[in-house]
Amino acid sequence: MRKRSALIVLLATGALVAAAGCSVEKKSDQAGSGGAANCGSGKEFLIGMSQANNAEPYRQVMNNDVETAAKAVPGFKVVVADAAQDNSKQVADVENFLTQKINLLIISPNEAKPLTAVVKRAYDQGIPVIVLDRKVEGEGYTAFIGGDNVAIGRSAGEYYAKTLLPQGGKVIEIAGLPGATPAAERAKGFREGIASNPKIEIVASQPGDWLREKGQSVADALLKAHPDVAAIYAHNDPMAEGAYLAAKAAGVETKIKFTGIDALPVPSGGIKAVDQGRLAATFQYATGGREAVDLAKRLLVDCAKDVPRSTTLDTMQITKENAAEAYAKLGGA
Repeated sequence: MRKRSALIVLLATGALVAAAGCSVEKKSDQAGSGGAANCGSGKEFLIGMSQANNAEPYRQVMNNDVETAAKAVPGFKVVVADAAQDNSKQVADVENFLTQKINLLIISPNEAKPLTAVVKRAYDQGIPVIVLDRKVEGEGYTAFIGGDNVAIGRSAGEYYAKTLLPQGGKVIEIAGLPGATPAAERAKGFREGIASNPKIEIVASQPGDWLREKGQSVADALLKAHPDVAAIYAHNDPMAEGAYLAAKAAGVETKIKFTGIDALPVPSGGIKAVDQGRLAATFQYATGGREAVDLAKRLLVDCAKDVPRSTTLDTMQITKENAAEAYAKLGGA
C-alpha cells in the first residue's frame, strides 16, 4: 500500500513538473517568436503607442500614420502617450500601458538605454513589442522598423563631398538628442561620406535635440564662433530650418548651404523647404507608422509567428531638381 501511495505521489509530482515545463516553454516560444496571445480576427485589440516627443513635427506625422492605418483594421484601437522628451515619463507611460493590459506596444524611444528595461519587461510578459525609428539595447523586443541612419548620414556626406562642397569647406554639424541612436548613426555615416574629400572639415558639432528653436540658438552661437563656414549639416529638417533662420538674422543665409533629414511630405516639412530654396537638400526618413500597423495586424489578427526581426525603410535624396516630384510621390497634398 505504501509503495502504491509513493508511486501515485511520484506520478503526480511528475505531472506537475511536466505541466510547469510546458507552461514555461510556451511563454518562451511566444516571446521569442513574437506571437500574440488571444490573437485572431473579429476581436478587439488595444495598442499602446509610446511616442518620444510630440513636439517634433516628424513624430506628429508618425502618430498620424499609425492612427490612420489603424482605423483601417477592424478591432484596432490605438492610445498614444507623449513622453515630451522625458525618459522617466516614457518609462511611466509604458508601465501605465501594461496596467491597461495592452495587446501590443509600439514605441519610439526617446533614448535607447533608459528605455531598454521597460521595453524588455513588456516583451517578457508576452506582449509583442514593435520598436519604431529609434532602437533600444539588447534583444528584448519583437521587431524593429526604421531607416538605416548610418546609410542616410553617409548619403548626406557623399552629397557634400561630390556635389555641395566639391572644393571643400568648413561645416557645422547640429546633431540630434545625445543618447538617441539616430544621432550617433547619422554623425557616423556623415563622416564616412565626406572621407573621400579631405578638404571638408567639420569645425563644430553640438546637439540641437531635434528641435527647431534649439537648432536656431545653437547655430546662432556657432556661426559667431565660425563665421567662415560653408555649410550646416543638421540631423533633421527642423534644426536645419532653425539654422537657416539664425543665418538669416545674421545676414549670411545666402553664403551658407543647409541640409537636413526627414523629408516630410507636409507643407511645413523639409521637401517644401528644399523646393522653396531654404535647404539645399534633405534625405527621406520614413516614419514607419503604416508599416508598424501592418506588422501589428500580422501579429494580432493573422496570428503570425514568424515576422521580420528588422525592417529597413527606403530613403531618397531630395534636391531642388526632384522636390516637387518627391512631394507628390510621398503623399504630399
